[in-house]
Amino acid sequence: MQEAKNVTTGKPKISGAIYRAKKGSTLPTNAKTEPGSDFGQLGYISEDGISNTNSPESDKIKAWGGDVVITIQTSKEDTFSFKLIEALNVNVLKTVYGDKNVAGTLQTGITVKANSEESEEYAWIIDMVMRGGVLKRIVIPSAKITEMEEITYKDEDAVGYGVTITATPDENGNTHYEYIVANTESAANVEG
Repeated sequence: MQEAKNVTTGKPKISGAIYRAKKGSTLPTNAKTEPGSDFGQLGYISEDGISNTNSPESDKIKAWGGDVVITIQTSKEDTFSFKLIEALNVNVLKTVYGDKNVAGTLQTGITVKANSEESEEYAWIIDMVMRGGVLKRIVIPSAKITEMEEITYKDEDAVGYGVTITATPDENGNTHYEYIVANTESAANVEG
């Protein structure tokens, strides 16, 4: 049965939407628990939000005569794309350039080294609020930046770092987990 109340949008939580920690950090297993102190908050992302591509690629094997007789899944990348727009946030700079390549604070001066060192894998959390105050959390046990957009400096746009992270399977073969629950603090506002 179709129900309009199940149609929703995703907005960032006021306290932040994206968090990052060292791979192996303790991961939340629900949508309500606050991320542990290992997780650094990455601030605002652009109005484009977050995109998740999680679709399989397949090869079709044909028999003589052209009939497709079997389809084999060859890969299934799980990627998330977003643009970090707090360009003065040290956690953002460390995310983009690597923890070892960023030193200092805004008050004392920040030094960023750009080089060809391979990006590190991190644990990631993406928090959002759906229609009616429903909480949704995506937990990515291990992913690293695999693509980065051109950085543009101009008057009318915020300086930002458009990145794509690619998730790798955990010990259970899962690339990410999603947790969805009604927010009890706003349960009176949840439709249904």
